[in-house]
Amino acid sequence: MKRQDFRFFHRLRVRWVEVDMQKIVFNGHYLMYFDTAVTGYWRALALPYEEGFAALGGELYVKKATVEYHASARNDDQLDVALKCEHVGRSSMRFVGAIFRGNQLLVTGELVYVFADPAEQKSRPVPDALRALLQDYEAGQAVTELRLGSWEVLQTDARRVRTEVFIEEQGIARDDEWDAADATAVHAVLYNRLGQPLATGRLLQHAPGVAKVGRMAVRHMLRGANLGAAVLQALVQAAAARGDREVVLHAQRSAEGFYRRLGFAVRGEPFDEVGIAHVEMVLPLTAQTSASRA
Repeated sequence: MKRQDFRFFHRLRVRWVEVDMQKIVFNGHYLMYFDTAVTGYWRALALPYEEGFAALGGELYVKKATVEYHASARNDDQLDVALKCEHVGRSSMRFVGAIFRGNQLLVTGELVYVFADPAEQKSRPVPDALRALLQDYEAGQAVTELRLGSWEVLQTDARRVRTEVFIEEQGIARDDEWDAADATAVHAVLYNRLGQPLATGRLLQHAPGVAKVGRMAVRHMLRGANLGAAVLQALVQAAAARGDREVVLHAQRSAEGFYRRLGFAVRGEPFDEVGIAHVEMVLPLTAQTSASRA
């Protein structure tokens, strides 16, 4: 197997606790590496595992797991665990995997799962929605859909995401979360193939020529899958399309690096907002930028 055989990679670093007396990774940990990568694979498919499989009407049970060793990993090695769904049968799905250190192949593996009723643990046919999702992802197709619209159209799903992230997770008061600006904002909601809302954000007209992005939220289990970037880029494109010259936002300090990577720069000093440290960040929209985003 070669790296180019795979679309999905999960990166991890070997910990000291995973090394045995021979100063190499203990053989059993490689199966754990593959299992950890499976969680990342579902994230790459924009599928929150528990909620997603409940909607699909079943659960996955391991039928077979094999590992073949070619070379050893050592403490502090950086590894890439590659996975792909190679075959979907009537009620089972077969994944093949490989663990690389750089371009060197260390371990190969196979995981066979059966889709089954979670109560009786009896096999069921793989749902068409799951079959199509797996096949399309491996073919390089998009697995999410982003919708822009008014609060009237998108409020049910935007509320769901924002309630989970801001009110339940971060403890922000409901009176601080909901305001009149929602009614005039452009809203973005990102959905997976099952129609489940995963991320949201809104765009306001802060001042003439100045757009303001706010209420950026991604559900906890899907963070790290570039969903927030997709929402933000769609809102920036909407601002550019209407002729705004810059986009501003109030970033939580914990998310400052995320916005920096997407071109935003800090302006001014940090400040407190709803009990959380924030900083203002800005992205200029030049004529060239506006044209490229049209």
